Amino acid sequence: MTNALIHIFIRDAENTGDSRVREKFGVLSGAVGLACNLFLFALKLIIGLLTGSISIAADAFNNLSDGLSCLISIVGFKVSGKEPDAKHPFGYGRTEYIAGLIVSFIIILVGFEFFKTSLDRILHPAAVAFSAVLMGILAVSMLVKLWMGAFNVNIGRRIDSPVLMAAGQDSRNDVVTTAVVVLGMVAGRFTTLPVDGYVGVAVAAFILWSGWGLMMDTLSPLLGESPSPELVEHIEHTVMSYPGVLGVHDLMVHDYGPGHQFASLHIEFPAEADPLEAHDIIDNIERDFLKKDHLQVTIHYDPIVTSDAAVGVLRSRLMEKARQMDPRLSIHDLRIVPGDSHTNVLFDLVFPAGYTGDKDARLAEMCNFVKEQDPGYCCMVKVEQSYASALPEEDQ
Repeated sequence: MTNALIHIFIRDAENTGDSRVREKFGVLSGAVGLACNLFLFALKLIIGLLTGSISIAADAFNNLSDGLSCLISIVGFKVSGKEPDAKHPFGYGRTEYIAGLIVSFIIILVGFEFFKTSLDRILHPAAVAFSAVLMGILAVSMLVKLWMGAFNVNIGRRIDSPVLMAAGQDSRNDVVTTAVVVLGMVAGRFTTLPVDGYVGVAVAAFILWSGWGLMMDTLSPLLGESPSPELVEHIEHTVMSYPGVLGVHDLMVHDYGPGHQFASLHIEFPAEADPLEAHDIIDNIERDFLKKDHLQVTIHYDPIVTSDAAVGVLRSRLMEKARQMDPRLSIHDLRIVPGDSHTNVLFDLVFPAGYTGDKDARLAEMCNFVKEQDPGYCCMVKVEQSYASALPEEDQ
């Protein structure tokens, strides 16, 4: 059914790099989700009112919040698909993240309100009706949500949308929520305890947990999270595949929303190479990234001396020393500048973002190592931070 809907409503569906196609996918997902959630809201609300079940009513309003989330998602995709203008030259792609943040606040608000309602049901119990028809309707609800989850994940993967992937997971969470409601109703037949209220609290807690997770997922890229290791590896591997490139450093990736990413980096070429040829290679790399990955890349040219054997040997030793101190450290832009009384050794020492070790100690260790190579060397180090990698969780 997913492929049929895509075939009917989206032309050129395979061209997901096109912002207009991406927008159509997002609107289709939001429209389908809105229709399904409104249907489930009406169905569960009627059942909840007829049976007096607060947990089913809570689940119904959870569906309503999901429907509102779909509506906000549609608006978010429509706005994020707008072309860049003078006021927003990087486009409106982050609107998709903002839409997800609004959705998360709505989910948290709904969860909090029904937590209070369910707690009141525990304090003031009331009987809940039970029937096989009711169970059948809730089973239908679970099947609808399972399909919605698969539908959103399918489209989310096609267009690489974190919001739709989160929506798919939220639909799967709703299946668990409804299953808990059913168990609560069944258990209520065999006990006088206010099981319905306790289940309502569990549902509310689950809604709050889902809303918090979605908020963190959408807030992180807005704050400026590190690019994925896969993207960093892809960029570095691609650049290194071009002729004459000796190294890559100072990689930065700026995320202005899905499909609106910009990157800047430094590329090392032999200083002896023809600068016009090096510039032509850089132009080719930038064009290829834009064409193949829809990624706008700006590249800085760094000449590296390769004809001086002493520079090459020292570079290798310094890189190995940095790795021995910490595998996450690196060096670049090494220069050896002879003088009358001493020789300056200049290079950049790069630490990962969030590094909690003793930077001064590492710096002193590197300078002592330089002195060991030649007493006449004077170490001049510039400390930098890497913006393209993140520390393992245990080091943060």
